[in-house]
Amino acid sequence: MSYVDGFVLPVPLERLDDYLRLARHAGEIWKEYGALEYVECVADDVKPGEHTSFPRSVKLEPGETVIFAWVRYASCEDRNRILEQVMNDPRLADMLDHAKLPFDGKRLFWGGFMERIRL
Repeated sequence: MSYVDGFVLPVPLERLDDYLRLARHAGEIWKEYGALEYVECVADDVKPGEHTSFPRSVKLEPGETVIFAWVRYASCEDRNRILEQVMNDPRLADMLDHAKLPFDGKRLFWGGFMERIRL
């Protein structure tokens, strides 16, 4: 089964277009190196929960929205290879410079997941 990296992050609404431009650029590079799928989603029906929620998870501030994104790979081995290539690609140097990001990188979280069910 495939492998997925999932991401959740807050983006200021005034910087959403900048973020989506960066994400499209990054996604094209991920796919160039072999990612099967690259998806970026903007919160639509996401309410703060009493104990947990997407807004709570990123300490959402007024004027921000939540992004939920994922990259799918054929396998964990492919993910490791592709991720190394992406992180070393000079076209994405701005992504590694937190001062240039259109969001607060300290509130982004991510993780790798092994796919178990696909219907």
